[in-house]
Amino acid sequence: MSSLIITNDNFESEVLQSSVPVLLDFWAPWCGPCKMVGPVIDEIAGEYSGKVKVGKINVDEDAALAEQHGITSIPTLILYKDGAPVNKKSGAAPKNDIIALFKNLI
Repeated sequence: MSSLIITNDNFESEVLQSSVPVLLDFWAPWCGPCKMVGPVIDEIAGEYSGKVKVGKINVDEDAALAEQHGITSIPTLILYKDGAPVNKKSGAAPKNDIIALFKNLI
């Protein structure tokens, strides 16, 4: 399974109402570090399918969501659980660091 595309239209149903933790990746196609982290995020989506939902938010296409979340640098990862943000990490990170954002919640 690959990552979901999260937009303003599906944010509430896919993130806020999710029964499992949701890892959001705020990214842009022109961002070098985002390109490095992207395949790792997709890998995690496959490995943790059913336990964690993984979504990507393109900050150029959904600037309002990025602004709502106070995104000032990308990539930024935010973990939601029970409709609220519970963890955040900015910048490119190794796979183990990304998994550590949600590992204790599943």
